[in-house]
Amino acid sequence: MSKGVTAAHPARTTPTQRHESNMERFKVGWGADDDWRNALGQCLEQVEPAAADANLGFVYLSDHLSGDASSILTVLRGRTGIDDWVGTTGIGIVANGQQFFDTPALAIMTASVPAAARQLLTPAKPLDAGFRPWFGVTHADPTLEGLPEQLAALESEPGGYWVGGLAASRGPHPVIARSLVSGGAAGVAFSDDVPIITALTQGCSPIGPSREITKAERNIIVELDGEPAFEVFRAEIGEMLARNLNRIPGFIFAGLSHAGSDGGDYLVRDIAGVDPQHGLVAVPQDVTVGERVMFCRRDAGAATTDMTRMLDALGERSADVIPRGGLYFSCLGRGPSLFGEDRSEAAMIRERFPDLPLVGFFGNGEIANSRLYAYTGVLSLFL
Repeated sequence: MSKGVTAAHPARTTPTQRHESNMERFKVGWGADDDWRNALGQCLEQVEPAAADANLGFVYLSDHLSGDASSILTVLRGRTGIDDWVGTTGIGIVANGQQFFDTPALAIMTASVPAAARQLLTPAKPLDAGFRPWFGVTHADPTLEGLPEQLAALESEPGGYWVGGLAASRGPHPVIARSLVSGGAAGVAFSDDVPIITALTQGCSPIGPSREITKAERNIIVELDGEPAFEVFRAEIGEMLARNLNRIPGFIFAGLSHAGSDGGDYLVRDIAGVDPQHGLVAVPQDVTVGERVMFCRRDAGAATTDMTRMLDALGERSADVIPRGGLYFSCLGRGPSLFGEDRSEAAMIRERFPDLPLVGFFGNGEIANSRLYAYTGVLSLFL
């Protein structure tokens, strides 16, 4: 598996099923206005009339409109006739090949999915016992306590692979699953009758090999491969950075590998602090002896290279199938602050998949395979 790309289950389709799956593509609408009514009106003009069998909607709104989420949802349900909407809020949103950052905007996507092949999931309504989730989309309020445990519970669902993101807002953090929900993660699960492929891009490139943590105390890495952790860190980042440690935040990170990983799938975490005198490196979560870590560099070049790798991998896996629609969840630390204004992530996706109906948002964390990532982009395609 290529570094920086994590695959979900391959699409379980036959050639005949692939042809049929492309008969109804999803519809996307977007709008930008200080008044949510005007922004929503722009969205609805682009998706109406909705397909006769459209029965599921995705909605993402910038945090400028987060306080109007309930009103937006009421109008959406009334105008489209679709009861089941899922979504949340972000500092930025994605609509087809466009991104709206730090501006009042919203994006919607209407979809046709067999009713028996999907179920909404909320804290108050778990999945039916007889429903076997194959793939799921979930959103959550980042301020919730016990969120990692809730995501781990999703992973325990037989066969389920969950993607999504955490809301990002300077105000309310609305999470939508038919209505506004609170108290946990919420979204929609699909059975294997809905072919979907997914991958993630890390946006970082390793600057050294994967090393074993041989001594640690809580979130402090004391030794790597038997050597003082800071000495290993200093050797890998180079003397220039080592003499200017204040340049490390936002540029150098720790990549914590999953158990059994070949190093291609890792959780990017900030360097929380270093102690040259005692040879220590700290990260913002507890680590244990036996875990593996590699130090990574994050910049526009590395992010663009890895984004291209992810898109090419998905292009190969989708073969000659034109996706019906897509969802993209990215970190608010990416977007213009990483890639600049000249070429956006949405534009790169559009270049690889022309005319792809696509919505998504930039959040406080990204979910892939029920794990919580940072500084990543997660792209899922409905085939």
